[in-house]
Amino acid sequence: MLARLASKRLLEIRQAFRQFPQTNRSLSTALNYHIDTPDNNPKVPWEFSEANKPKVHEILSHYPSNYKQSAVIPLLDLAQQQHGGWLPVSAMDAVAKVIEVAPIRVYEVATFYSMFNRAKVGKYHLLVCGTTPCMIRGSREIEDALLKHLGVKRNEVTKDGLFSVGEMECMEDVTPKRVVEIVEALKRGEKPPRGTQNPERVNCGPAGGNTTLLGEPKPPPCRDLDAC
Repeated sequence: MLARLASKRLLEIRQAFRQFPQTNRSLSTALNYHIDTPDNNPKVPWEFSEANKPKVHEILSHYPSNYKQSAVIPLLDLAQQQHGGWLPVSAMDAVAKVIEVAPIRVYEVATFYSMFNRAKVGKYHLLVCGTTPCMIRGSREIEDALLKHLGVKRNEVTKDGLFSVGEMECMEDVTPKRVVEIVEALKRGEKPPRGTQNPERVNCGPAGGNTTLLGEPKPPPCRDLDAC
């Protein structure tokens, strides 16, 4: 009985996957590699701005001198903020130079985390979860509502430069109706409430409140091997 039910459910999931447009899959796959373009290639000059250079030093000060490479994620985030929400390959090379590693070590991080955008995005980059559990709970309907409302395909930017839609791991708890309301609020210049849109949750915590990590963790005895 259980095997028959599981087999039936698996068939339903497979049929649901077949309904997804091929363009969505090809656009998602395209983000896994880099192709040089006139505005995104290693020969385009890029460096941290004068305003951000003190921030670079401040970020590096958080890590032991022998573990500079640990600063790769906050430095990539700073570079992305400076460059209008996306990371050209020359910005990744600049980060590699700061933390004194081979560029491939930075590429590995930038390509692994979907929060780093390696192509131009809109002012408001809207991301929908693409994992199987969220698909079963309706994430494709949420994405379809966004794409239809904005008149774009996944990873395209609207003509006014305001919006783009992408995919990432689960970050939110919304409905198709709520995402359209959020888009319209952003168009009006309003700032939607941060964090979860589920009134039973606080930020990323579960419904009903957190049950773990309720206190301050103990610090390590020594962070800098040079000082030990």
